[in-house]
Amino acid sequence: MAGAEQGQGAQTIIRPQPGPQTTFLGSPADIAIYGGSAGGGKTWALLMEPLRHVANSAFGAVFFRRTTVQVRNEGGLWDESQKLYPLIGADPKEHVLKWEFPSGASVAFAHLEHDKTVLNWQGSQIPLICFDELTHFSAKQFWYMVSRNRSMCGVRPYIRATCNPDADSWVAEFISWWIDPDSGLPIPERGGKLRWFVRIGDTIVWADSPEELAEYKNPVDGQPIPPKSVTFIPARLTDNAALMAADPGYLANLMALPTVERERLLGGNWKIRPAAGLLFQRGWCEVVDAIPAGVVKWMRGWDMAATPKTEGTDPDATAGTKIGKLADGRYIVAHHCNDFLSPSGVERLIRNTAEADGKDVHISLPQDPGQAGKSQVTNMTKLLAGFTVRATPESGDKVTRFSPFSAQAEAGNVLVLRAPWNAAWFSSLEGFPEATHDDDADSTSRAFNALLSASTYTLANV
Repeated sequence: MAGAEQGQGAQTIIRPQPGPQTTFLGSPADIAIYGGSAGGGKTWALLMEPLRHVANSAFGAVFFRRTTVQVRNEGGLWDESQKLYPLIGADPKEHVLKWEFPSGASVAFAHLEHDKTVLNWQGSQIPLICFDELTHFSAKQFWYMVSRNRSMCGVRPYIRATCNPDADSWVAEFISWWIDPDSGLPIPERGGKLRWFVRIGDTIVWADSPEELAEYKNPVDGQPIPPKSVTFIPARLTDNAALMAADPGYLANLMALPTVERERLLGGNWKIRPAAGLLFQRGWCEVVDAIPAGVVKWMRGWDMAATPKTEGTDPDATAGTKIGKLADGRYIVAHHCNDFLSPSGVERLIRNTAEADGKDVHISLPQDPGQAGKSQVTNMTKLLAGFTVRATPESGDKVTRFSPFSAQAEAGNVLVLRAPWNAAWFSSLEGFPEATHDDDADSTSRAFNALLSASTYTLANV
């Protein structure tokens, strides 16, 4: 977020907030990346960048997100641009996601959903290219669009990007000089510093000055390859005074995230990855001898496997977890089971468990994609006639699905009923996601998320 205020004669003054936002907007780098914590004012900084050129009638900028949905999301690029660009007299062309300024300059918003989408920009000449959430793009997409970063309007072509940390993205390697290899946190004294590189094939050669790269020649004409300058500016939520004042509860939202996401989105950690013991620890849970009074709702979540265990094989098990939501907002894990069964054995286990749980316990089943998945859900729903059964396709990766339960467990909001299954279930969840098997974690995720979700797939609409 940045400042927009009325000056003398009703003139609108738009200025960045002091600190990293100002550093980003003042950088002379060919490629500047503004990244780190959520809420650091990155999107507004990116939206302000073209404003220095909008008096140039031949100037154009393009903002990229991976999908059009992300461009249009509430609080996203298009939504936020409507708070800023009309102040400069820009005219929106929403059907094409484009702003036209009085001079004739333009700012457009587009997507690069697939690697081949870059070919839509073949022959384009874009003075300013902006990537919002650079880690969402592939390296192939980025480097192709670098070739489209050309200018005949008098503005030196350059690239600006924002992102949150992602240890497994190509961006993490690209900006590694600015990141402490041990802590994963940005090195403060390197923030905003320029480095130069040339690209030889798929290899990037770095240097502290352009002169150090003079030995690298273009094989076509023998001339030195012009190096490009790069910088990385780390962002933190505390740098965004405007957001902190407008929404003081946002810090609490980030603090409530599971460990890995909290380290990334609040701490700005570029090295943190899901690992055994980071997403779940048995010490986070209180083991109780009886179910507390006041259970609001029960849910049994299943992760189904239909491969029996034989000598020389190590398949996943069919696993089912029963979780209840208490009146005080906490949760209790009341039962867990798993077994290696044939398809008919899986059906018997789920039916017998439903009978034991009773009709007050709702059942959540995974629906695999395709016709076979629909048929399986149809058969299973018929088998469980008389019980409340819902089936939903999996959404997001396994770690993402497990994260809501992980956050509540770490906050001390999960109870576990003492029983013989406890030790194996605890060990399995503590090993997630590095352990060989994740069926126990998947059934736990499904049960917990089904308690929170109203989306349903029934026999009528599968």
